[in-house]
Amino acid sequence: MTIAWYLSHPQVAIDPAVPVPAWGLSDAGRARMEALGGRAWLASIRRIVSSDEAKAVETAGIAARLSGAPVEVLPGFHENDRAATGFLPPAEFEATADRFFAEPAQSVRGWERALDAQARIVGMVQAVLADHPADQAILFVGHGGVGTLLKCHIKGDPIARAHDQAAEGGDAGGGNVHAFTLAERRHLLGWAAMETVQ
Repeated sequence: MTIAWYLSHPQVAIDPAVPVPAWGLSDAGRARMEALGGRAWLASIRRIVSSDEAKAVETAGIAARLSGAPVEVLPGFHENDRAATGFLPPAEFEATADRFFAEPAQSVRGWERALDAQARIVGMVQAVLADHPADQAILFVGHGGVGTLLKCHIKGDPIARAHDQAAEGGDAGGGNVHAFTLAERRHLLGWAAMETVQ
């Protein structure tokens, strides 16, 4: 059974003065990635496809060094577009994210609609896999929001924050994986901290 993995970037260095897509990993995020050396799931990867946001590219670069797999950066594979608000303080962000998932057909505070973000991320994953060998494990490196939307699609679940990283017991700071089978596109693993997967 060959697996497609989706990894959300781990903790970032938050800087309200810097556009969110330009944020890089924090020391804690980098340390978590470096600690993955020797994990069987990561060693199995033969191709890495990454969002073009800085934190994802950095995450993918470490994963590439640890696995030996090449990285492809895919424009458009980014997190849901939140440029309308930019940085929001944590409590305000969480409240807005709750609405994003609860009202998928609405643009919440100018954010990209969840339905549109889901269609975008699912379409890009399908396009990548259309010519990807079914016997080679692949890793998608991206973000928690669109990663959850992708997982909802694969499982056939409605969009809801109950399927998000922290809600499923993943690390609240990111650095979580979910997985599906390449051949059948069947959901295999819900959000789990990357360190807990062998």
